[in-house]
Amino acid sequence: MKVLGITGGVGAGKSTVLSYLENRYHARVIQADLTAKELQQPGCVCFNGIVEEFGREILDHKGNLDRQRLSQIVFSDPKKLRRLNELVHPPVKQEICRQIQDEKVRGKVPFIALEAALLLEDHYETVCDEIWYIYADEKTRGERLKRSRGYTEEKIRRMMGNQLSEVQYREKCNFVIDNSSEFVENTYEQIDKGLVKHGFL
Repeated sequence: MKVLGITGGVGAGKSTVLSYLENRYHARVIQADLTAKELQQPGCVCFNGIVEEFGREILDHKGNLDRQRLSQIVFSDPKKLRRLNELVHPPVKQEICRQIQDEKVRGKVPFIALEAALLLEDHYETVCDEIWYIYADEKTRGERLKRSRGYTEEKIRRMMGNQLSEVQYREKCNFVIDNSSEFVENTYEQIDKGLVKHGFL
C-alpha cells in the first residue's frame, strides 16, 4: 500500500485534492494539522510542553489551547515558531507513522494520502512513496485566503514568507498539480492521470 504525500503553500487548495482522493478513490486521508490538534488536547502528549513554553495565557476559559492566540504569538517571531514546531512535530510524525502502519496492516484502502504544510521540512519523504506539490499562483492563493478565511494582506504575506518557495517545492516533489484554475475539473483530471501514471491505482 503506497503513501502519497500532499504538500503546497497556504491557499493552494490541498483540501480540495484530499477530498477528491477520499471521495473518488476511497483513499485514507491523514492530515498532520488535525493530528496535531488531537495531540494538543489537555492530557495529550503536546499540551503540557506547549503550556510550559508559552504560559497559561495561551489557554482559553475552558483550559484548552487557544490556537488563534498561539498563532499570533509564534507567526510574528521565527524563534518562537521554531520552538513550537520542535514541541509538536516529532510526536505528530510518530503518531502519523503509527496510523500508516495500522492502515497497512488492515489493508482496506487502495492507498494513503498524507498532507502536511511542512511535509518536506519535516522529512516525510522517509514515510511517503511520492510527494506531490499542489501549486497555485500567489494572487489566486491570496484571493482564496481572503475569501474563505478572512485573512488580511499582511497575514497572508507573512504566512507565505514562512513557507518554501515555488522553486524549492518543485525541486523536491515528484509531481505537480496545478490548482490555479477556477474549474476544479481541471485539477481532478490531473489527479486521475497522475495516480495511474505513478502507480497508485
